[in-house]
Amino acid sequence: MTAPACHDEEFMRLFNDMGALKLSKQLGISERNVYKRRRNLEAKYAATIPPPGDPIKINYPGRLDAELRNGTVLIGSDLHIWPGEESVCLRAFKKFVEDIKPNIVILNGDVMDFPKISRYPQNWEKAPDPWEEIEAAQDHLSDIVQRCKRGSRKIWTIGNHDQRFEASIANSAPQFKNVKGVHLADHFSVWEKAMSCMINFDIEAARTMVKHRLAGGLHATYNNVKKAGTHIVTGHLHAQNVRSVSDYRGFDLYGFDTGCMAEKNHRAFSYIEDSPLDWREGFGLLTYLDGRLMPPEMITKWNGNAVIFRGGLVRV
Repeated sequence: MTAPACHDEEFMRLFNDMGALKLSKQLGISERNVYKRRRNLEAKYAATIPPPGDPIKINYPGRLDAELRNGTVLIGSDLHIWPGEESVCLRAFKKFVEDIKPNIVILNGDVMDFPKISRYPQNWEKAPDPWEEIEAAQDHLSDIVQRCKRGSRKIWTIGNHDQRFEASIANSAPQFKNVKGVHLADHFSVWEKAMSCMINFDIEAARTMVKHRLAGGLHATYNNVKKAGTHIVTGHLHAQNVRSVSDYRGFDLYGFDTGCMAEKNHRAFSYIEDSPLDWREGFGLLTYLDGRLMPPEMITKWNGNAVIFRGGLVRV
């Protein structure tokens, strides 16, 4: 009697659901042949096919550590990249990477938007498919990498929109969790990824936490410092501002919202229904001098061809 046909994807799902013994009985083949096919598929797809009971989870490293006693860190957040569009701040970010040659470049979350796999209702406008956003982001991030100086670290701290990609796959097709292509790291291998990056943990005056979001609301940058007890850089709120916090220490602590690198009128934000926005388009620069963080600097959009930096205009 001929064994029932079972496509690769179905085999992987069934193996993860029931294990080799039950699957061998369902397919009418030996348990040995089940394991042999499993090994062949793992080699074919460069993946691990987990046994039953292996939980599905999105697992980014919690934190990356970096040390920089003297040097610069360029940080941009909330790019919300769509195909066919390049914001003023994205052009400027590339220019600053090339001109300043920072020691570390950090993309602080929401590099892509992924509206089609959002839990919120889609608007009537045609939004790009996830693969279109990924390809567009690959092009732009490749431009950034090419402009980086040799040896610079390239770090991506994950945002809530970024998490939509893997979460959508994990929730709808958990059996593919170890198949190549279902993780952001498969598409952007050059970038180190984690939920946060701690810079100079062992130097109090330079200790800086970088993560996509923490507190919300009008006083978020102040509250972030009070919660973290250290310098902290965030995005998410698109507000772009710096708040200094003083206490008995001999230096200020800084809360820095680097703003939004996407355009305020980006089609991805149509859900705000043309309401006034207390947002600013821009990104940020950190400078460390002799183990101390200097006041963070904002780079802010001026018009369609320039950004503001250090009291002047930089054409992009």
